[in-house]
Amino acid sequence: MHLIDEMNSARKDFGLKVKQYVNKGHLVPDELMISLIKSELGLLKNNNWLLDGFPRTREQAEELYTKEPIDVALNLIVPFEIIIERVKGRWIHEPSGRIYNTEYSPPKITGKDDVTGEELIQRPDDQPEAVRKRLEVYSDSINPVLDFYRKKGILQDFKGNTSDEIWPLVYNFLKKYMVPKAELH
Repeated sequence: MHLIDEMNSARKDFGLKVKQYVNKGHLVPDELMISLIKSELGLLKNNNWLLDGFPRTREQAEELYTKEPIDVALNLIVPFEIIIERVKGRWIHEPSGRIYNTEYSPPKITGKDDVTGEELIQRPDDQPEAVRKRLEVYSDSINPVLDFYRKKGILQDFKGNTSDEIWPLVYNFLKKYMVPKAELH
């Protein structure tokens, strides 16, 4: 039990450090992110793992690769216009975090949460221009990461407009990295 308490305390300390940066609108420093990721991956010894949204910089990618060499990096390529269209239809029930989309999963009553009937909001950063700006910043920062993985020979690109198009391709590709359930026993 002592180890679990130590882990929970370490996570709480990390969360407080991260909060200091986020509250100021700053990015979490690479050293802090690498430390967290390395610590979490250490708990997964001999297991497959998938990171989503990390690394975000070439420096993070290089440091991660040095400490935890990876087998494959996946790059999902979706046109910006498709992403902008999806996001601009997103509405949120702020107290619960429930998300609706006017096109894909609309609320039963327009503008109202299905569970509470309370008003839904649209975040300012979900407006088309804000999304476009975020995508441009993302593109500028992720290209060096993709170049790094491409040079390592481990980058795999998947193109499509929807999850229904892309997921089967990703799943079929990743099957060779997954252990069949029968081999787990």
